[in-house]
Amino acid sequence: MSDAIKHECGIAHIRLLKPLEYYKKKYGTAFYGINKMYLIMEKQHNRGQDGAGFASIKLNTDPGQRYISRVRSVAQQPIQDIFSQINERINKVLEDAPQLRDDTSKLKQMTPYLGEVMLGHVRYGTFGNNSVESVHPFLRQNNWMHRNLILAGNFNMTNVRQLFNNLVELGQHPKDYTDTITIMEKIGHFLDDAVAKLYKKLKKEGFSKVECSSIIAERLSIKKILKKASKNWDGGYAMAGMIGHGDSFVLRDPAGIRPAYYYKDDEVVVVASERPVIQTVFNVDYDSVCELPPGSAIITKKSGKVSIDQILKPVERKACSFERIYFSRGSDAEIYRERKMLGKLLVPEVLKLVNHDIENTVFSFIPNTAETSFLGMIETVDAYLNKRKTKEILKGKRSLSAEKVTQVLSVHTRVEKIAVKDVKLRTFITEDSTRDDLVAHVYDITYGVIKPEDNLVIIDDSIVRGTTLKKSILKMLDRLCPKRIVVVSSAPQIRYPDCYGIDMANLEGLVAFRAALSLLKDAGKYELIEKIYVKCKAQENYEDSELENFVKEVYAPFSAMQISEKIATLLSADGITAEVKIIYQTIENLHRACPKNLGDWYFTGNYPTSGGNRVVNQAFINFYEGRKQRAY
Repeated sequence: MSDAIKHECGIAHIRLLKPLEYYKKKYGTAFYGINKMYLIMEKQHNRGQDGAGFASIKLNTDPGQRYISRVRSVAQQPIQDIFSQINERINKVLEDAPQLRDDTSKLKQMTPYLGEVMLGHVRYGTFGNNSVESVHPFLRQNNWMHRNLILAGNFNMTNVRQLFNNLVELGQHPKDYTDTITIMEKIGHFLDDAVAKLYKKLKKEGFSKVECSSIIAERLSIKKILKKASKNWDGGYAMAGMIGHGDSFVLRDPAGIRPAYYYKDDEVVVVASERPVIQTVFNVDYDSVCELPPGSAIITKKSGKVSIDQILKPVERKACSFERIYFSRGSDAEIYRERKMLGKLLVPEVLKLVNHDIENTVFSFIPNTAETSFLGMIETVDAYLNKRKTKEILKGKRSLSAEKVTQVLSVHTRVEKIAVKDVKLRTFITEDSTRDDLVAHVYDITYGVIKPEDNLVIIDDSIVRGTTLKKSILKMLDRLCPKRIVVVSSAPQIRYPDCYGIDMANLEGLVAFRAALSLLKDAGKYELIEKIYVKCKAQENYEDSELENFVKEVYAPFSAMQISEKIATLLSADGITAEVKIIYQTIENLHRACPKNLGDWYFTGNYPTSGGNRVVNQAFINFYEGRKQRAY
């Protein structure tokens, strides 16, 4: 994605099912779990670079011993930073008492972070707040072991206001107005309630206060707590939590919007946001890693008992298609095939725009994450070209000379590395007046491979805001003096904001929205904007289930091709000499390429939860009233 989008988060959960001594004997280190957690978090670095956090719980500690450790960072390399801090603490213990290397029990007791239950998180700051206080995991502390709650997740809730008010109605005084704090306090409320009820019941059964503690750990139903807490949640989420005594869970939203995968054997339970991460770190095959069903939680009790429990009734599956197009690592077998298919399905429209002139067309990609869809495109162009060669030779029969046959066979698909990102410039900060000039130099280009009669076809994952295209990429490509520049997006037009964890919150930032506004002005229909605003305002106090997405009416008068043509005009207005064309993936082909991930609300406006319609209408209200703020 050439436009910089802060998006997504990644979760990592490991529960060791054997005593630490087991891993010391088998793998040569008691730090087996910490080492694996480091790898899982680094392998999901693509999902979050603004912050990272790690928390662990030691099982079966004596009173007075610290059993919860947590470290968080917003350093430039946050994962490296937190594990450097962990290693520093571990090395200090071993330097002071080297004999602990051979005594796993005392090593666990004396060493922070060395526990059996671990939770990691990598984060993008979707709210623009990147202080360490905003970094997961969050910790809700209590002197009762069972009431300590550690929470991390990949999520956004659309109904934070409602959930916040529910807590206030319960008599609470939440310390912050964020979905993470709100969700944690909601779970914490029902956790407190469950522990209190169990304690009261056990006292009636004649158990002493000390005896109650271990029995509460056995009887506490995480399933019931999650069912009560999540009853009114509206959003996309993969939520991970640990309870102080050692229970843990990962819960996925009922539409399967946010991803979660798990693996279990007799040594470990592991959950992560991406399948290939688990495959690589634990060296297991594809079929051994399972997708957590929508609306379900994987729950691991302190005893080591593992269950997959339905918490919420699943609804129509709307797993995020952006996961497949861009966010997830392309090393997943399914995602790799799907991304190639996305490129393959764009070829007919590309060939039409270059008039099937393969000889005078150069194909490339930008940025590097578009390479897989590029491979699918090139394979399909090669297949078309080979078919054309064969047809031409067969048509000529024996009348073709050897020279002509050689000429026909010599035509090949021209593939070049046209643009390379100069990473050194990416983090350079300067005043606004000179920033655009610097942005134009973020990419280096390859000179000498484009002729004046050439078409230049560049494939991108998606075109969101179009800022980088306009200010950098198109200007840069135009210096090569091609006849025509064709920018191809493997994703459809992004028309609507996301509200489930991707940082696309404002309508006016989307180039497709700006193009539709421009078309309305051209057609003398701009009064439609005020009519839509009135409709959106009229529904502000409706229940979510009664809401309708009125922003669809902005796009309704125009075809997808008209909007694409206007986008090309908007992005190439500043002195571009080459003809610029833009091709977007169709919704139908997106679904064909990614049949298991049909969540397409950013393209179609068909939100998988009722709260999505409230968010998109509020985003339109904010646009109309000139307020630069989030809609949720």
